[in-house]
Amino acid sequence: MGGSSAKRKKEKKKDFQKPKLKVGKAKPKAANFTDTSFKAKSIVLTQQSLSANAPSVVAQCSHHLSMLAHKSDSQRRDSLAYLTTAITNTPAGAPLPQPTSIILPAVQRLILDGSNAVRQQLLKLLQSLPKNDIASYSDQLLLHTRAGMTHIATEIRTFALDVLEWLLGVAGDEVVSGVGGWVKMLKCFIGLLGWQNETSGKWSAPKSFGKSGGDAKIMVKQMNALAAFLRAGLVPSQTEEPIDVGGTTFPLWQCEHHMVSERSNTFVHLNLFGAPRDEEAEMYEDREDRQRVFHDKAEAAIVAGLDQVTKGGGELGRAAAQLRKVVREGMSDFRSD
Repeated sequence: MGGSSAKRKKEKKKDFQKPKLKVGKAKPKAANFTDTSFKAKSIVLTQQSLSANAPSVVAQCSHHLSMLAHKSDSQRRDSLAYLTTAITNTPAGAPLPQPTSIILPAVQRLILDGSNAVRQQLLKLLQSLPKNDIASYSDQLLLHTRAGMTHIATEIRTFALDVLEWLLGVAGDEVVSGVGGWVKMLKCFIGLLGWQNETSGKWSAPKSFGKSGGDAKIMVKQMNALAAFLRAGLVPSQTEEPIDVGGTTFPLWQCEHHMVSERSNTFVHLNLFGAPRDEEAEMYEDREDRQRVFHDKAEAAIVAGLDQVTKGGGELGRAAAQLRKVVREGMSDFRSD
């Protein structure tokens, strides 16, 4: 018993003893040491699969559409760039790799993206889409554009105005005649510019007016966008060709107003079978109706605001003069009841 106990004590003591190393002698190797000094001539990967056929453009576009929700700014920008290239490289008359009905709902929310590079690439993509496909989605694009115009970030507000100007250029009629497109946009612009009339009838100047060059710059851009919006809604189109009635006029006066409408749903603005809508959600397809609403809801505030801005001169004054010209041209033939 005594010998066995002494042996165990000796073994236990050995665990806590530090080995004495002699000069020039290698350190003892650990118990779990693995020798990695061998050299292999080749490495074989099991279950390796290589395909000679690359993914189709349709599949890659679908993949990049799904990557637009990626948290990386560079990934979203690169995906938009790929989609833009795929659209521009599509031959004329050929279908797009992904239809516009799939692309627009996936990219329109990026109008509010926090990255400037993503937003600029988005605008390039929008400009590359077929113009005839935009009109059907103008209401949704306008919804995101209004959200961008009232965003807290100045850069996003400025970019939303760029999107609005592009949208007016490709689908101006649909923007001003769509559900809520006229009244809501007018109220949005008046709120941004601070041109609400007070109870006293005086003009209420915006808080940012005249404080800095950046404020003046965005105000100029807002007035230019408002001028384009009013031009689309109030100024008669110059592209309409007169109707040929065989060289005679009487008794066929104003016959264009009695022709069958080219719209698919001619009486949708009457809302005969739909839910009741307020004035903001109404459709104003006729120029006369838009003139009436503009006169009742916005003209006095805009004219008063323009009078105040014009006094300041400079770039603001020039933008105000252009906007005043559009208002006068659009309302020149309006007669209130």
